Amino acid sequence: MMRSLTTAGTGMITQQTNLDVIANNLANVNTTGYKEQKAEFQDLMYQTWRGSGSHGQGTTTNPEALQVGLGARLSSTTSYFTQGPLQSTSNPYDMAIIGDGFFSVERPDGTTAYTRDGSFKVDSNGLVVTNDGYPLQPNITVPTEATTVSISQSGVVSAMIAGSDTPQVLGNITLTTFPNPGGLTRVGQNLYAAGGASGDPQELEPGTGGAGTIQSQHVEGSNVQVVEEMVKMILAQRAYEINSKAIQTSDEMLATLNQLKR
Repeated sequence: MMRSLTTAGTGMITQQTNLDVIANNLANVNTTGYKEQKAEFQDLMYQTWRGSGSHGQGTTTNPEALQVGLGARLSSTTSYFTQGPLQSTSNPYDMAIIGDGFFSVERPDGTTAYTRDGSFKVDSNGLVVTNDGYPLQPNITVPTEATTVSISQSGVVSAMIAGSDTPQVLGNITLTTFPNPGGLTRVGQNLYAAGGASGDPQELEPGTGGAGTIQSQHVEGSNVQVVEEMVKMILAQRAYEINSKAIQTSDEMLATLNQLKR
């Protein structure tokens, strides 16, 4: 069987995966805090018939190797944590991170997850929570008698309490940074889990130690660029077609060989 059949087949599979990643980016173009992904590929092993520097005719040596590649495969999906556009809201609990860092939230199983989605709400107990009800860490509780709530760039949460002329500090919001945020694992619901190659989480005050600052009454939009994704989609489609054409050509060549027997 001709190697080109399986080699082109691996090319079609990689472009299918490439399109899957692109489609996910486009599907999340309006997802708060979403970070773009890019599929990256590697070439597969090579079949070597002659190594470079091997003996040729007489006393000569071959200046180049004689190798045939066997296709491509998906190597990783890289996340790009560039800043997304800020979108103004009227919710006093909405927060956008300008710079590096993540909000920490507690999941129902007690583990900590991390997010760039700063669209927070207040539950029936006064806790500041995500859209799925996961409490922000450290916990911030807003009293029922609070009239206005404000959040500073350094993460200080204060509120005006009915009957008082001075604001009351409710707590401090911290941000978590990682040595390698690209090593975080996406778990859905706009959340990331630490582990693997992300490094140990570092809890910092906003604006210190490389952590970003907080912009209240704003959320961070997706950093996906629709035009760029459309260009990537066209390139993936063309690459898929070319690999398909290689398979068709190989099939026609095999058909020609079969006809030689007749």
